[in-house]
Amino acid sequence: MSEIIMQPYKYEIFTSVIENQIKEGVVQPGERLPSVREVKEKYHLSISSVQSGYEYLVMKGLVESRLRSGYFVAFGPEDNIPQRSLKQLPVVKNTEFNKKVSLTSARNKPSEHTSFNAAAPADLLIPQKLILRKMQEVIRQKGASLLRYYPPNGSASLRELIAIRAAKYGCMMNAEELIITDGALQGLYIALASVTKTGDLVAVESPCVFSVLEVVVNLGLTAVEIPVHYDRGFDTEYFKKICTENNIRALIVTPNFHNPTGILMTDDVKKELLSAAVEYQVPVIENDIYGDLYFEGERPSCLRNFDESGLVMTFSSFSKTLAPGIRLGWLNPGRFYAQTERLRFSLGRSVAPIYQELLVKLLEENSYERHLRSFRRQLGRQASEVLTALKKYFPENSYFHRPQGGYSIWGELPGNIDIEAFYQYCESQRILFTPGETFSFTEEYGCHFRTVFADRITSESFLSLENAGRKAKELCIDRI
Repeated sequence: MSEIIMQPYKYEIFTSVIENQIKEGVVQPGERLPSVREVKEKYHLSISSVQSGYEYLVMKGLVESRLRSGYFVAFGPEDNIPQRSLKQLPVVKNTEFNKKVSLTSARNKPSEHTSFNAAAPADLLIPQKLILRKMQEVIRQKGASLLRYYPPNGSASLRELIAIRAAKYGCMMNAEELIITDGALQGLYIALASVTKTGDLVAVESPCVFSVLEVVVNLGLTAVEIPVHYDRGFDTEYFKKICTENNIRALIVTPNFHNPTGILMTDDVKKELLSAAVEYQVPVIENDIYGDLYFEGERPSCLRNFDESGLVMTFSSFSKTLAPGIRLGWLNPGRFYAQTERLRFSLGRSVAPIYQELLVKLLEENSYERHLRSFRRQLGRQASEVLTALKKYFPENSYFHRPQGGYSIWGELPGNIDIEAFYQYCESQRILFTPGETFSFTEEYGCHFRTVFADRITSESFLSLENAGRKAKELCIDRI
């Protein structure tokens, strides 16, 4: 396979200059920046390149765009990050999760045209032509062999390509110990079931994506939630306290672009978390499904990068980066390979051969990397646009966390809002957010919600956000 060489964006020739000027105080908050035409002439760039560069700076929160006025340096730290009071979150037993499930997958109706709740690439963002063309090539080349069983652990070529690709961002894996799974959720199920038994206590993040909570419930496990803070991410001290007081059998975390908050765990925190896991011998199940969807800089590291103990079990999938219908993921089980291999075999034969061969072709030809680059750029632009709209239209004392990657924006509405009336209005207008209460077994997130920006953002999308925000303001005023 040829080496992946990514050329820098053309706009970086001027955005790096502006970034340094802002950081060094050469230009001050509120100061007008050079016009698109001025930058074009100075750096000999196209207008589209200059506009893309400014969009990138807006996305980073360094610059703001003012209609018909141009671009200006953003005013200081734009986010007044709320501090959640740290308290002992309850250990949850015998959890009834049906009501919360009804607020998530049961609300996903294909007819809905303003969906901010489906965490998967929408039709317009899926590289349909690329996928279909490569599938046709695979069918022509492989023929009837695609109709036979593949090895239970998956194609050897695919596992080798995944391991080679992971090594490029420092995640060293043995291809022979990789397991190809039917999506990320199966990877999680296999990993969690291999190290726990019914009634065991496991730790999860709080908030935590509801699909993880569903797996915990279905395995008959008991959960304790570890807070994720806006400013510092996963609370390692709280985790150590919980481990001291309880026999924690596993920890499930999403270090890279946590769902729903979009937080990226720093390498220092990753190392602290891993150190605590080693100290208390807690297997760590790492969800890296969003790791490829970073908006800027380089691909972030995995916990696996720093693990010498074998306690980290990393899983991921191509469903979030290519298409949700491609049910193909992988699991690196660390020291737990024997248990996970047996469990994977008991779940039936391997993933559909055509999907495995499709990924082999995309990875061999670097088509996947080229797609990712444009996909990340589109997601980053949409994240910035949706975040700007949320801050503009919703009550002033709301909080919306700026994501660094992934698919979602985590929002917190004022405590005096009639949240049930808000959701009823959104439902009646076919505006779908995911209620915050679905991301926890507790009642901590009654005034929160998740907004997904993985669908194509249109003028209709912004109108829906404006209407929802106006209604939120009305419902706050009514309760004062």
